[in-house]
Amino acid sequence: MAQVRMTRKSRKYLRRIQKTKTRYELQEIASEIQSELERRNLTYDEALNLGNQIHVRADSLPGDGLVYAISDRDAYRRTLELYLRDSVLTKTEQLLLWEERRRLGISAVEHNTLLNQLMISWTKQGKKVTVHRWIEPVEGGGDANAA
Repeated sequence: MAQVRMTRKSRKYLRRIQKTKTRYELQEIASEIQSELERRNLTYDEALNLGNQIHVRADSLPGDGLVYAISDRDAYRRTLELYLRDSVLTKTEQLLLWEERRRLGISAVEHNTLLNQLMISWTKQGKKVTVHRWIEPVEGGGDANAA
């Protein structure tokens, strides 16, 4: 990902993100950034960069709640939720998700964390989700799908 030149406003948000102690505070900052983007006081690239920083910071804080911010991870989360909507995550959908992860730079660890967070959230709502067994493709080719 290309480095975005940060404005004074962006640097101010970044300092707040780095000092934040709770996920709730991060969500408040993410909402402010969304508002600034809608008012065109921040560019989309700045908002995306800040959103990615919000998720990096959220990973270092205790708890397992989701933080919704404009970011690559949030775009991936929305895609993952779309595939989970029918309560089944098929091998084909997992392959498509793997391609999306590669495109967005989402690691397998981040994927598993998001999937677990969504599964916990959906279980609390009384929904049951089935994930088919799938083995991640090996770089350089080869058949990685196993029953």
